[in-house]
Amino acid sequence: MEPNFKHLLHSGYSHPTLRLWQEERPLLAHQLMYPIFVSDRTDSKLHEIKSLPEQYQIPVDKLVEFIEPLVAKGLSSVIVFGVLTRDDVLKKDETGQCALHEQSPATRGVAALKKAFPKLLIAADVCLCAYTSHGHCGILTPEGHIDHQKSIDMIAKVALAYAKAGAHVVAPSDMMDGRIASIKSLLYKEGYGNTVAVMSYSSKFASVAYGPFRDAASSAPSFGDRKAYQLPSGSRGLAVRASERDEEEGADLLMVKPAGPYLDILRDLRENSRLPIACYHVSGEYAMLWHAANAGAFDLKAAVLETLRGFRRAGADVILTYYTPRLLDWLKE
Repeated sequence: MEPNFKHLLHSGYSHPTLRLWQEERPLLAHQLMYPIFVSDRTDSKLHEIKSLPEQYQIPVDKLVEFIEPLVAKGLSSVIVFGVLTRDDVLKKDETGQCALHEQSPATRGVAALKKAFPKLLIAADVCLCAYTSHGHCGILTPEGHIDHQKSIDMIAKVALAYAKAGAHVVAPSDMMDGRIASIKSLLYKEGYGNTVAVMSYSSKFASVAYGPFRDAASSAPSFGDRKAYQLPSGSRGLAVRASERDEEEGADLLMVKPAGPYLDILRDLRENSRLPIACYHVSGEYAMLWHAANAGAFDLKAAVLETLRGFRRAGADVILTYYTPRLLDWLKE
């Protein structure tokens, strides 16, 4: 008896090219955004982040030299995080005022990249945690709670500063209610409404996977945690509501962070929004793959490619990942 030929699947992926044709959302280099840490150091040396192997705090004066070979390989976008390591020029305070300073490493880094690489898409992370003395993502009341209005007003000013420095995209990661509308309104009033996109960290969860990043950015909170404003890990409804809210307020792109544990949220957003959807393969996820591969659990290249193809399959249009330098080579292979 002959089989039902619709059920014979092997013939459809028996050749490498056939397997590529089966990919509904292939992984391409232009979908990668590289997160970089730009520091205020003056020694012009790369400082490797111990908990984030092969990633560095990069002094502004070293930045163009560091990025140039990646652009030559096809790097099309970066997201800049400013890192303060000194207090002789910029000093952290309770409201994060130094984020607005023209000598902040993020502002200087954006300007340097814009001048050196006119075709490179430059995004700037917008948050206060790396600039506040308490390490929280907003301005606090005397009782230690978030002052929402002061926070979103300040966050909008920081976004405008990055836009003026040359950022094509500002990316608020603070998770304050109403910050997208605040940013969009100020950008519009200042003449950047049609030229600077807002990529919202719209579904950002409280997660154990941010540890290496906080080492890299020197942004860990000095007390408490961020669970009052980052999403609870078990909540699907809140994650969708947060992204719908940010889309209504004018976000140009949405994001899920972290990526791996929240593929269901990524799929929800893909099915419910026509905006481009980003996901952040965060520092802890990067480190887990790195250390597992070094322990012999699997081949790093195969594991990273499988992971990112999963993000694409779930609906991601843009992937923020520290593996971008390696992927620029791997995807050509």
